[in-house]
Parts: sequence; structure tokens; C-alpha cells
Amino acid sequence: MNKKTELIKYGVLALIIGIIIGIIDTIFGKGLILVGEIRNNYFWYLVPFLPIAGLLITWLYRHFNELSLKGMTLVFETGQQKRDAIPLALIPLVMICTWLTHLFGGSAGREGVAVQIGATLSHYFSRYFHFPKNGKVLLITGMAAGFGGLFQTPLAALFFAMEIMIVGKIDYEALFPALIGAFSASYTSHFLGLEKFSVEITQSMSINNFKSTLLVIIIGLLFGLAGRLFSFSLAKLKEIFEKKFENPYKRIGFISIILVLGLMLFQGRYSGLGTNLIDLSFHQGTIQIYDWLLKLVFTIITLAIGFQGGEVTPLFSIGASFGVVLAFIFHLPIELCAALGYVAVFASATNTLLAPIMMAIEVFGGSNMMIFVIVCIFAYLVNGNHSIYGTQINHFD
Repeated sequence: MNKKTELIKYGVLALIIGIIIGIIDTIFGKGLILVGEIRNNYFWYLVPFLPIAGLLITWLYRHFNELSLKGMTLVFETGQQKRDAIPLALIPLVMICTWLTHLFGGSAGREGVAVQIGATLSHYFSRYFHFPKNGKVLLITGMAAGFGGLFQTPLAALFFAMEIMIVGKIDYEALFPALIGAFSASYTSHFLGLEKFSVEITQSMSINNFKSTLLVIIIGLLFGLAGRLFSFSLAKLKEIFEKKFENPYKRIGFISIILVLGLMLFQGRYSGLGTNLIDLSFHQGTIQIYDWLLKLVFTIITLAIGFQGGEVTPLFSIGASFGVVLAFIFHLPIELCAALGYVAVFASATNTLLAPIMMAIEVFGGSNMMIFVIVCIFAYLVNGNHSIYGTQINHFD
């Protein structure tokens, strides 16, 4: 097969994959919006049953496909050619169990689910199309489509999928199909009515002297430490809980009782995706000095004990609310600082650099890009190679 024919076939297949994943992302995303609204309306009636929901989630995975519990680890191991396939059962299981997590008040995200869906479906396609390296290329294409369809940030999705597997190595062989997959999934979900979050940042700050540049670097380092705290704590807490409670039913059942008490104490402020904190950060709402930290704590507990969902949207909310706090401390423009935190904490916790920079362009517009780049670079540098993805490989090791 010559190069031109190969590219055409990859492009056509990526288009098909992107459209299918865009449809699934829309169903999943709109489902999350619906269960979030139900939870907000009936919070006091639903949240006490979070432990029951946890037991149901554990039973569903153990009864139908326990391997699917590995989630993103399956995606990474398949991309690293440590396993041959991802079970299709993962798709309905992760969607339903994430809806249950959000319906009953757990603090979790969504992007991991979308990426898993995309990777599972695209890798399934790879069995029937025999191209050079097609398994890995199509896996990356599906990851880009999953991320792009849910967030409608195709450039961020493209680079996220290419740089997430191995730190320091970008899989450019997947560039063309991943680009097609990300954009087609994004256009499909937009056409079907899934809304994109974006804020045009009109504020700016000057970095034309040493003092202002140093301040931007300090902010980047602080955001990086917040991301590092999240990824390190999540891994450590998972390890501790698994040692203390070897039985997964006891682990999720007992610890979620404490989780419920905390969520009720703060009246659901830290339940769900964290979009409430994001909205408050960018629309002059009241952000408490501890909001970012409590959202971090509730999210890592929710995920560490076995509830389903991603980490990225909570990371956005942690970064945005922490940015508001830093804006007041350093007397900086609030919306701009919230936007910097939104992408920089994501950069640190995922150990990626190009994806958050693209995210800044697609969500916040093209202004202040020099500041966004500097902040993301220093957030990335200070994370100590910790990542929310435990099976991520470091190319420099």
C-alpha cells in the first residue's frame, strides 16, 4: 500500500470513527447534564444513597466484565502493546457507572470516560483494517475523537492523544487520522446539540519587565504544585485504600459513608464535575479560599475508592478556583488568572504540555498566549513527572 492510498484510507476510517464517537459522546454528555440537574434538584434525597450506588457499580463491573475496571490503564497498555484488545463491554459499563456516580453526588469528571470510549471503539475497528501500525494509530485516533467530541476542543484533543502515552515522545504517525477524528467528532457533537464551554478573556497583563515575568513564573509553579498534589494524592490514596480494604465492596461501601457526610456538610458544592466552581470563577461569583482544595480532596476520594468518571473537568475547576485565589493574593485580573489555572493544573496533573496550550486557544481565545505558554511550561516542569495516569511511560527514564 503506497503512502497516498494509506492516508486516504486512514482519513476515511478516521472520519467514520469520529462521527460514531461524536454521537456516543453526545449521548454520554447529555446524559451527564440530565443526571446533574436531577441531582441538584433532589440532592438531599439522592446523596444518602451514594454508598448503595457504589456497591451497584462494583457489582456491575465484577459481574459483567471485571477487566474493564482498569479503565485508562487498559488504553495505555494497549497503546504500549502490552495487550491486544480492550473489551467492548467497557463502553456501556463506564457510561452507566459514571452516570450513577454523578447522579448520587460523587465528585468526578468525564474526559476519561470519553477517551476510553473512543479508544475502545477505534481499536475494535483496527481488527478489520490491516495498515502498518494501525492498532496504535487508530487507538490514538479514537482517543482524540473521544476527547474532541466531548469538549469540542479538537486541537487540544489531537495533541492530548498524541503526547499522553509517552512523556517526551509525540506519536506523529497518527497526526492525520487523529486530526480528522478529533474534528469530525467535535463537529458531530456540536451538530447534535452538545454545548461547548468557552470564555473570551478580554483582560490582560504585561510581562515587559523582570518583576512581572517572575510573577507569571511563580503562578505557573503554584499551579504545577496543585496539579502534582492531585496526581500524587490520587495514586497514594488508591494504594492506601486497597491495602486497608482488600474487598472492593467494603472499600467503596464504608468510605463512601464518610464521603456522603462531607458532601452533605457542604450542601453538594463539591459534587459532580465542578462546573459550578468554573462558572463562579469566570462570572464574578463567590469563590472561597478553600474551594480548590476541597474539590481536590472530594475528587480523589471519590475516584480512589472505585467510583467512575474522569479527572480533567475537576482539574479545570480546581485550577480555575485556585486561580481566583491567586488573583486576589497577587492583585491580578481575576478571569485571566482563573483561565491560567484552568489549563495549567491540567498540564501538571496529566504531564502534558501542548494539549493545555491548545486548550487555552480553543476555550479562551488567542490573546495572552505568551502568558499561557509560560505558565503551562512551568506548571509542567514542576510536576515531578507525576501523572493521574499511572501507566504513562516517561521517554527520558
